[in-house]
Amino acid sequence: MPDITTVNPATGEPLTTYTYHTEGETDAVLQRADDAFERHRATTFDQRAGAMCRLADLLDEQKQQLGELMTREMGKPIGQAVAEAEKCARVCRYYSDHAEAQLADESVETEAGKSLIVYQPLGAIVAVMPWNFPFWQVFRFAAPNVMAGNVGILKHAANVQGCAEAMVELFQKAGFDEGIFQNLRVPHDRFEDVIADRRVRGVTLTGSVAAGRAIASLAGQHLKPTVLELGGSDPFIVLADADLNRAVEVGVKGRVQNNGQSCIAAKRFILEAPIAEAFTERFVVAMAALTVGDPMDEGTDIGPLAREDLRDEVHDQVARAIADGAEVLTGGPILDRDGFYYAPTVLGNVQRGTVAFEEEIFGPVASLIVADNADEAVDLANDTSFGLGGAVFTEDAAKGEAIARRLDCGCAFVNEMVKSHPHLPFGGVKDSGYGRELSALGIREFMNAKTLWVD
Repeated sequence: MPDITTVNPATGEPLTTYTYHTEGETDAVLQRADDAFERHRATTFDQRAGAMCRLADLLDEQKQQLGELMTREMGKPIGQAVAEAEKCARVCRYYSDHAEAQLADESVETEAGKSLIVYQPLGAIVAVMPWNFPFWQVFRFAAPNVMAGNVGILKHAANVQGCAEAMVELFQKAGFDEGIFQNLRVPHDRFEDVIADRRVRGVTLTGSVAAGRAIASLAGQHLKPTVLELGGSDPFIVLADADLNRAVEVGVKGRVQNNGQSCIAAKRFILEAPIAEAFTERFVVAMAALTVGDPMDEGTDIGPLAREDLRDEVHDQVARAIADGAEVLTGGPILDRDGFYYAPTVLGNVQRGTVAFEEEIFGPVASLIVADNADEAVDLANDTSFGLGGAVFTEDAAKGEAIARRLDCGCAFVNEMVKSHPHLPFGGVKDSGYGRELSALGIREFMNAKTLWVD
């Protein structure tokens, strides 16, 4: 099996080469995790919280260096990369503060002398993680599970292996046993053996629908619980009474944040007819004014896409959308420069059943769709195989909440872009996956909710 070589997407130049773990090295990773779990589960919440707070401090202290590492490996603008490290520190502190209460025994009234629900850790959880938020998506799994007494084995995306190794080092510097959080480099054809191994007790994946189906099938064969956070084609509904300046500002940010490579990015902009023309004019101007350039430059709005094949896939989708009848209002081409850049693009005249409506476009491409009224906007929003997030913009907060409740998704926001927050559950429905991360629900996903009856 060939080695893994990471590549700087801003230049196309290779960065670092890593080797896959051999079968013997893979077994050693699994055994370290199993041994560490037996020790880790016996520690107190206070002991875990102390190390977790030290981990948060390290993330804050090293946020600039960690941000630069993310930017080198996957191309996100440096300001967003530094903010990602800061967000990881916040989730560590959130669970260090709340894990004990979230996993406290629950007393239930029965005819027994005492009956309880007790939450106990399962063991080693394997996390299959993507490249687009190379720290945050790992920490939103790792912080709750490590605080709960589980241990983590990370199978990270090939193009962010430097980020994976940096996180392992951070956990150990914070005082966690080396077996509590490890990085495992195995090719796809050997990963089924990892899932099947008795020392692995659960699998979580953030990635594509195809990857989710494959992992769920493998885990199901071996009766391992799973959490899946998959793709999205989030609707961004703008009603006739919305503050258009606010809707345009948030809509642009929601579409191009992380270079447009986010599962919860606003992708389908559904505009109520009376304001469709005005919104479109302002939105196109704002998208066209964005600065595409070196992601290490603080003035850059959009950096390169993470890999050449991903940029080419976005371009192919845009070409097929045009063939379907979509109109390019700005952008469209692959930019003629080194690196994997794509121009911020707006597609008008997008109809149901077309590429720009049905598929997730993982790049800075917005699809504009016109609805006759609010009810049709909801119908268009829900007419998708995805169900991760959705947003509604209106000056009437009560109406916005009512519409948000009707959206068939896991996260609905009124007058704000969809985002993840440690205090709130995060996840989707339909092809966007199942299970929840973050909040009290997230920390309980890989716990044994055990009945305890004492008479």
